[in-house]
Amino acid sequence: MTSNLQPKLAAIFGLNSLVLRVNFKQVIGQEHIKAHLQTSVDNGRVAHAQLFVGKAGTGILPMAIAYASALLCKPHQEGSPEYLLTKERVRKLAHPDLNFVFPINTNDTIKKHPVSDLFIDEWRSFVAENPYGSQFEWLSSLGIAKKQGNINVDEALEMVKKLSLKAYEGGYKIIIVWMADAMNTACANKILKLVEEPPNNTVLLILTEQEEQIINTIRSRCQKLDFPLLSETQISQHLIDNQGVEQSKALTTSRLAQGDYNKALQILDEGSDDTVFEQWFLTWVRNAFLAKGNKKAIQALLKWSEDLAGEGRETQKKFLSYCMEFFRQALLKNYGADPLVFFTPHDTKFDLNKFAPFVHQNNIFEITEQLQDASYHIERNGNAKIILADLSIKLTRLIHRKP
Repeated sequence: MTSNLQPKLAAIFGLNSLVLRVNFKQVIGQEHIKAHLQTSVDNGRVAHAQLFVGKAGTGILPMAIAYASALLCKPHQEGSPEYLLTKERVRKLAHPDLNFVFPINTNDTIKKHPVSDLFIDEWRSFVAENPYGSQFEWLSSLGIAKKQGNINVDEALEMVKKLSLKAYEGGYKIIIVWMADAMNTACANKILKLVEEPPNNTVLLILTEQEEQIINTIRSRCQKLDFPLLSETQISQHLIDNQGVEQSKALTTSRLAQGDYNKALQILDEGSDDTVFEQWFLTWVRNAFLAKGNKKAIQALLKWSEDLAGEGRETQKKFLSYCMEFFRQALLKNYGADPLVFFTPHDTKFDLNKFAPFVHQNNIFEITEQLQDASYHIERNGNAKIILADLSIKLTRLIHRKP
């Protein structure tokens, strides 16, 4: 390709926005990680297996895509037609040397042996809309939110096959595994050889929110990068610059988001799940308060457990995470840490000041532990009705415990 093609490529690809969409500048914050990854590209010292650990809202996926872009563009002169073409292919998530693996499940069309490639068009649309999106949002976009996302052994076989092929452009072959904690044991064991004995010029980027769910034999062989929560300033400025949010609203939203950019977007979205979760939570704790010696309230708790068990596992896990944060906010309120309390209830009848004294040092640890245990067992396909009923009965005891 010759340089006189550059204006044509710029016109076709939208050059002005192109460079920002797939390089490190677009990623919010995480400057030290950007510097480290860019240095590894510049020096040609790239670890073949890397573990990115952090919430989706901290930017693990956009950082991985930007890193992949830098690696794939390295052989080309910046600004050249080849460079621009590579950038555009990455931007569209359609570069032949860049592959993605992500949690999926069967649906009405794909009834068995689901693999990521069968959902690639939906994936491209999802990432284009919000690269900071959560696994729950991804599964919801597929219409399978009531199912649990999995990365199975069929996926591992595809990964082995892809990395055994010669790179299309003669450089790196890259696979980004998003939410790798969804890998089942068979899949994890199958890709272990890729981590231990990688083919030449291959890079495996393993992204996870739950590092402990990745088997130790894989973790120990990866170069690990921890993604800290974003600052309020970073989130608010990005909301102002890229979402057109008014400054005061951006500042308030960034405080509520607690370092998670995707959470900030959810707060701005009036249809956020938090409104529904708040209703579920308040119904739950109100019945827990009344349940002591009250048969009717106990029946209401069991009915609540049965109703929630009818929701998908991803919804149940997300709700339990919401409960942990709700109790945390109540604890902070109880101990006078008002500058850290950002919760504003939608239910005007609920008063956090009155609820807070019931959450204290003598029960918060057990409440948190019970919520974590419930989420753990739901993750492992336990009977949700039994798990949630057991959790509800335990809450009636803990919420009445004296400070």
